[in-house]
Order: sequence, then C-alpha cells, then structure tokens
Amino acid sequence: MARMPIRVRRFIVLCGTSLCLWLIAPIPSFAGPCTEQSEAPGIFVPVRGCFSLGVGYQYQHFNVLGTRFHNNDYSVDFGVHIFDLITGAAGRVTVGVEGAATGGFGGNTGGSPSLNVKSIFLGAGPHIAIENASRFEPWIHGLAGWERLRFTQTATLGANSALGYMVGGGLDIRVTPGIYWRFQAD
Repeated sequence: MARMPIRVRRFIVLCGTSLCLWLIAPIPSFAGPCTEQSEAPGIFVPVRGCFSLGVGYQYQHFNVLGTRFHNNDYSVDFGVHIFDLITGAAGRVTVGVEGAATGGFGGNTGGSPSLNVKSIFLGAGPHIAIENASRFEPWIHGLAGWERLRFTQTATLGANSALGYMVGGGLDIRVTPGIYWRFQAD
C-alpha cells in the first residue's frame, strides 16, 4: 500500500479541524449553560461560559529514533462547550472541543552528535470536564493532529512530520471567576 504524502496528510488534518470549528461556530452550546437565563432555576450554571482560552508552558519528553530528549514548549489552547452529558443542581459533566498549538524550543539530544531540536504540534479533539461550585474542576481530553520535529544540525534526521496525539487529563483550579490555574499531564 502506498504511503500518503505529508502534504496530503497536513491538508486532511487542516480540513478536519476547520470542519469541526465551522460546525460548532453558529451554535456554541446545544445545552445553553452560558447564562443563567437559559437554564432552569436551581440548576448549576458554570461561571466560565462557553469559550475558553489558555496560554501556558509545558515540558515534553521524547523518545524518537532511539534517542531520548526533552523540550520546553509554549502552548495555546482554545475550547468551546458543545453539550452537557449530565446536568444537575450540584454540577455538570460537560463535553467540548479543544484545539491546541504547542511550539517547542531548547531541546538537545545530548551524546554524540549533540543535536538541537525544535517541535510543533497542532491538534484538536474532545474535552470532558466535571464543572461544579467548588474551586476544583477535573477533566480529560484527547487531541489528534500534526507533530513536527526539526533536528537543526543534520540532514540525516532533518525534519520529521507525522500524525501526533495527546491524551491526558488535569485539574483546573479557579483563582477568580473567569481565571483558572491548570495542571495537566499528557
């Protein structure tokens, strides 16, 4: 079976991400928990709203072609609430779509030869959270997308692109209404 060219794979990931965002853009929430006016009296309404934007730092560890190394990354996340699996007076289990972009720097393979490494990941996928009145909101997510590693000193390794994924979870801790501190592991 012939292998799909990288440009075709990139185009498919871009089209899939665009389609997901286009489908949810006109109706950000089927359940409508963004305002108290759209919810029945006595039902918990989260303070965070339908959209979320996050920026952060992350540490990544890689094992590529038998070489282990790490990267420091900056990341940007965007989330949109889609619907609620369970809604009640004490909280709700929400389902959303999350998109993420990370850009890595400072990677060094060590050994001989020592190579500098840069990375980028672009992906999207489901985000499931337990939202409640406490300060702590646990969640899980799974993102699929495009991962690219660039080794700067060699033509042998050069740049490598492939389908990438991030699966994990974390905990959002409310600092003030609308601002959260996020801890996650993928």
